Amino acid sequence: MTGPPSPMQPARQSLPSAESWLEGIPTPKGRQDGYAVAAFAVSLPGLVPIAVVLAGVALRRIKRAGGHGKRLAYGALAVSLCWVIAIGVAVTLNLVGEHRRGIGKTVSISQVEVGRCFDADLEAATLRLVRIADCAAAHTGEAYAKVQAALVGLSTAQTGTVATQQCAGAFVEFVGTPYERSELDMYYVVLDDRAVADGNVLCLVGIPGTHLTGTMRGSQR
Repeated sequence: MTGPPSPMQPARQSLPSAESWLEGIPTPKGRQDGYAVAAFAVSLPGLVPIAVVLAGVALRRIKRAGGHGKRLAYGALAVSLCWVIAIGVAVTLNLVGEHRRGIGKTVSISQVEVGRCFDADLEAATLRLVRIADCAAAHTGEAYAKVQAALVGLSTAQTGTVATQQCAGAFVEFVGTPYERSELDMYYVVLDDRAVADGNVLCLVGIPGTHLTGTMRGSQR
């Protein structure tokens, strides 16, 4: 009598599982989150608002679904913070510089120093106060010279003639064009009737109703 049939034996050993084949072999890392990459890229040229938004989106995506790119996102935020600090420092230094130069300060017209630009209503009947302005920005006038003029004992008309002649001589040296052929208007402020070494007549240049940009020195306008 024959015994029960033997169970069928495999012809060969079973193959190891796929997981065991990969043991010891590093698994390739996943791709970086696209938003994180974009955030870091736009942070470098200083596009801070866009970089912050993209970094925030990237961090939320990575937290919710996993993935890579957290370092890039945080790097974008760090670079953006550096930009904010740098801009803040630059603005502060500019404001301090303007304050030291008196820009924005309202002074008497007689206190405007040669080389300073100002804002004022040049069409006003009497000009007493002006606001010091940056010559590189839009402004209405510029003080270009102080000249000597002997005005003691002269009438108002004579004073105007002498002051105008003296300022006109300084005008051509400053602008590069004779006053008679210039599009610019010339003004003067008598600081003292006596001629003094550093000048007793302040000469100004401007165009009523029009803003100038930059100094008029050598402009030949």
